[in-house]
Amino acid sequence: MADDRSDDRHHGRSHGGGRGRQHGQDSQRHDSRGGRGETPGRHLQQGGRHPQHRDRDSQPRGRDSGRRAPRANLPRTLAWEVLRDVEVNDAYANLLLPSKLARTHLNGLDAGLATELTYGTLRGIGFYDAVIDAAAQRPAAEIDPPVLAALRMGAHQLLSMRVADHAAVSETVGVIKAHHEQRVGGFVNAVLRRISERSRDEWVELVVGDADEARRLEITTSHPGWIIRALRQALVAHGRSAEELPQLLDADNTPAAVCLSVLPGLADREAVAADWGTPTPLSPLGVHLDHGSPLEVPEVRAGTARVQDEGSQLVALALTAVEAPAGAWLDMCAGPGGKTAVLGARARQTGDRVIAADVSDHRADLVEDSTRQLADVVEVFTADGREFGHQHAEQFSRVLVDAPCSGLGALRRRPEARWRRRPSDVNELGPVQRELLASAIAAVMPGGVVAYTTCSPHHAETLLVVEDALRAAGIGVELLDAAAVLAEIAGREAEHFASAEVAGGRCAQLWPDVHGTDGMFLALLRKKPTDDADPAQHAGASQHAGAGEGTDTGEAAGPGQDAGAGEDVGSAS
Repeated sequence: MADDRSDDRHHGRSHGGGRGRQHGQDSQRHDSRGGRGETPGRHLQQGGRHPQHRDRDSQPRGRDSGRRAPRANLPRTLAWEVLRDVEVNDAYANLLLPSKLARTHLNGLDAGLATELTYGTLRGIGFYDAVIDAAAQRPAAEIDPPVLAALRMGAHQLLSMRVADHAAVSETVGVIKAHHEQRVGGFVNAVLRRISERSRDEWVELVVGDADEARRLEITTSHPGWIIRALRQALVAHGRSAEELPQLLDADNTPAAVCLSVLPGLADREAVAADWGTPTPLSPLGVHLDHGSPLEVPEVRAGTARVQDEGSQLVALALTAVEAPAGAWLDMCAGPGGKTAVLGARARQTGDRVIAADVSDHRADLVEDSTRQLADVVEVFTADGREFGHQHAEQFSRVLVDAPCSGLGALRRRPEARWRRRPSDVNELGPVQRELLASAIAAVMPGGVVAYTTCSPHHAETLLVVEDALRAAGIGVELLDAAAVLAEIAGREAEHFASAEVAGGRCAQLWPDVHGTDGMFLALLRKKPTDDADPAQHAGASQHAGAGEGTDTGEAAGPGQDAGAGEDVGSAS
């Protein structure tokens, strides 16, 4: 249900080859909402049984008769299992932890503890590994990954949580003893006791030593150096001061509030806020969840509300708020479907249709699940966005390109991403981003609008891509004022969202430390009408035109068409 699912687009897998298939085909597709990344029986690895399934009769006899390994604390066990699988199997914490919490029926304070242990530890790995290096008197990288996961989790409790030292040590040792030999528990116990002998500030001074300011920032904020440099450059490129870098890095290490998107026309935002939380300050759809879990909210279970960052809501709403001619809308990189759901809800209100395309069958399944209450409006295809737009040229009035990117704007939600990403990833994604945006410009009809968005503020993934696209398109495409559009939606001043001015228009950039959202970038581009007509004459057309009004191109049936109907995709989808 959540837009915080692991997102393949941030690993460059949302753009390869694909096959077309319509919404509703293959009713036996798997339910992809839980468990990805966790191999059945994973918790039995490393020579131990899961503490909940220990055979008491199998305990050693003789001198140790009557002695049993301690029953491991369940929240810590779940957190350790996730940390271990993130390290060993490249699993995604935001997929793995919810499935474990659901399977064990852990909730309330225990679920909160497991969540903080997991995400807090992942955020602080850079600092905790430096501490472990010193306390263990050996490089953390040389420690067996499952054992290192336990040490990191223990260090987080000792240095960043209000957990009594004896509890942090003994409970963590209990987890590792339940899965490993006793001597491993002794090693973890010794290292954690050494860590407990100093405060966090004392450890900072010890591990930083006489390092330069750049290295100090890497350790104390737990960000790789290349990401720190990229974010400093991004601040300047988008019109902020490089001196604001520390507060941006701190925001990356601050847990994000759980935010719901209440789909317009399907659920009542005020009612959801009254029962469960607080209306968000920027998005007219959002509610910050103040208590309970998302699946306790009836609207979430019904599919009329969903977990989605406020920034993601805003960039999707921006596409719907700009004047455009009548016609179908296209979400070109739709998975996992959060923004598609927002577009679909708005399109139902205006009498339009949404075509959602993604290259991955799995991600297309997620889109269908996200839009199951909008199946009459949203049609889902498996297709390569780089080709789809050219294949259906000028058939869409609004096109969303939520491009695959480094995800540097969402590090607070996906903390392990900072340790997996490399500078080369940005270079490899650049051509894909440019091809997708070029395809979107081809797909949009004259007078129509393209929204290009990333959850990264990286200069090379945002402004440079837009500048190249405008240069390639020539005078036929203009850049709109995205900051002004967001300002109108949120009821704020445009400067609050402003990024750089480009070719007479202006982009928008959201920031975790300023807006409390993920670091979403937005550019809005309009294809100029071929007759040089004022685009304003198209205003409201989508609200008043009948669903059957479109331009018959005489071409073969496109997505969403009945092959015998002879109708254009703009009317039949």
